[in-house]
Amino acid sequence: MQAQAFFADYLDRLQAALRRVDLGAVETLALWLAAARADGSQVFLAGNGGSAANALHLANDLLYTVSGRMGDGLRAHALTANAATLTCLANDVGYEQALAGQLAVLARPGDLLVCLSGSGDSPNILRALEQARAIGVRSCAVLGYGGGTARALADLVLHVPVDDMQIAEDAQLVLGHMVMQWLRGDAARAAPGPG
Repeated sequence: MQAQAFFADYLDRLQAALRRVDLGAVETLALWLAAARADGSQVFLAGNGGSAANALHLANDLLYTVSGRMGDGLRAHALTANAATLTCLANDVGYEQALAGQLAVLARPGDLLVCLSGSGDSPNILRALEQARAIGVRSCAVLGYGGGTARALADLVLHVPVDDMQIAEDAQLVLGHMVMQWLRGDAARAAPGPG
């Protein structure tokens, strides 16, 4: 396949996957985040590999970019940001507990956990979702492929039904940016005026 044909096919597959996402579930996540912003709840984000990088990116967007003003964002934390904590827990209690161990100390009932996972079957993501439930933290999982075991553990699921890890990870950022811009008010400003 020629390069441009390959690129066009990739874009077609990404668009098709995004069109199958339940926008009602996206709206629910947006409303949960708006509530967290209003009441000062913490928002924790987690993932592995590319999804970990996306968790860092979206934590930044929620902390600052959502408003562009100091002190007006969400109390957002990426559980993959602190390499010392992550590797300590991975070494001492196992990688599968490296996210849950942080939640057990940092999270409080009413906080929110957002897990990003292509497969929905990463053991550390599953343990984090279980820990969230045990301490009264609401959870959302943004999942690709068939959704995996995480579908049954998360309170809210944003499923991107695509069997392609890179497209699943692209979709994580697209959905995150959609929600962030809605929270920032871009949707209202971009709406057409009276005509």
